[in-house]
Amino acid sequence: MENNIYNPDFVKGLFNRMSASYERVNYITSFGFSLRWRKQYIASFVSTNEKVQAIDLLTGMGETWRTTKQKLPNATITALDFSEGMLNYANNKNKQKFNSEINIIIQDVLNNQLPDNHFDFVTCAFGLKTFNEEQIKKLAQETKRILKPGGQFSFIEVSKPENFILQKLYGLYIGKMVPLLGRLLLGNPVEYRMLWRYTQEFGNARRASEIFKNAGLNAGFDSYFWGCATGISGSKV
Repeated sequence: MENNIYNPDFVKGLFNRMSASYERVNYITSFGFSLRWRKQYIASFVSTNEKVQAIDLLTGMGETWRTTKQKLPNATITALDFSEGMLNYANNKNKQKFNSEINIIIQDVLNNQLPDNHFDFVTCAFGLKTFNEEQIKKLAQETKRILKPGGQFSFIEVSKPENFILQKLYGLYIGKMVPLLGRLLLGNPVEYRMLWRYTQEFGNARRASEIFKNAGLNAGFDSYFWGCATGISGSKV
């Protein structure tokens, strides 16, 4: 099953199976901080009432849309993901809460048909950990390609804290408690055990920030709640 945990088919299947309960578990996994982090990680964006183009990569169930709308009230929002299971819930949310105004696209972010130099803002929450280093290099290039010159981006990911004590406590919580919740919600803890596997392999966003810089983007490293989440934010020169 875990031949290659970064294989797109493996990742897609994983999130399809978790889609029925992922939003709740993501909230629990972050101690409820995921709501706050979704606001914090786009705090660097310049608020505007102009009609801008924004895209939410690896959108999942569209958990970031409301925060983006608050920051960019007249933005046209595109949402991209390749998990049909996640997008089933995203489509329902789009109809019920956003008047079907979100443009939802089912594509692999690393092999997409998005236009060049099109978006003013790129967001991505809690998807970085499912990429290996080579895939992050591709992601950085795609982010640069689709952004307009001067456009801004921000990524955030649950991370392994650098503080030893906090790392052990957080590891116990995500590695043991979250799979238990997965068993209660899904009847199977395997999928949710993978979340900590990905987090351990990912570590934090420091290396990813260097990759984005090497791709020619103006990128900085961000840390939230003593490193329990980290991210990358910046702009296209």
